[in-house]
Amino acid sequence: MTACLNTEVTPIFHAVLFDLDGTLHDRQATVARYLHGHVTRFGHPDGFAQRFTTLDDFGYRGKREVFETLTREFDLSTSTDELLQDYDAHGWDECQLMPYAHQVLDDLRAGGVRIGIVTNGWPEKQQACLDALDLTRRADAVIISKAVGVAKPHRDIYLLALDRLETTAPATLFVGDSPTNDVAGPQAVGLRAAYLPTGHRLPEGLCADFTLTDLRDVTGIVFGRTFRARGVEA
Repeated sequence: MTACLNTEVTPIFHAVLFDLDGTLHDRQATVARYLHGHVTRFGHPDGFAQRFTTLDDFGYRGKREVFETLTREFDLSTSTDELLQDYDAHGWDECQLMPYAHQVLDDLRAGGVRIGIVTNGWPEKQQACLDALDLTRRADAVIISKAVGVAKPHRDIYLLALDRLETTAPATLFVGDSPTNDVAGPQAVGLRAAYLPTGHRLPEGLCADFTLTDLRDVTGIVFGRTFRARGVEA
């Protein structure tokens, strides 16, 4: 089992790139609110919402597959297409902000740090979420995969974000919850990665440069306050 750094570090970063879903956007809270309304609208049986959450896999499983499985397992009379239409219409009705997101972004910008948001997904949906959470105006650059033709963890999306912020990899921190997209991918192009454990656990052998308790830790890292880089072991 590989251990991560456990030393006192005081890095200074001039730019920070944030993931959206599971990082600035509390996707789990948003989905929970959607499911409450969805179950009410369709009269689904007990256990439906919990099973949806499991199958959804933090958003990494396609919703058609999720609803097809739910329709079969719960023997629903409602078609998969009807359930998908409801998700498309209401899934992001009540986007929830991750705790401390505004505070951290505002503190970083007040300190002269440039901010970017890098997210996979469709522009219409992700931009609507960004606007609903009042995040767009707090960022110097927003990169949405389907709008630029490349997605995390491909190296080009991180390089594009660095170019948009007019910064370099050694001067930039990446913050996110996905081991693949927000830790391994950024590290592959020379970024330091801060892992927010709201989704998948880090697999054995993959070490983030920093593991956060919550988003407030980001300001301590960026402004050079003493911060203990905590390892997470699988």
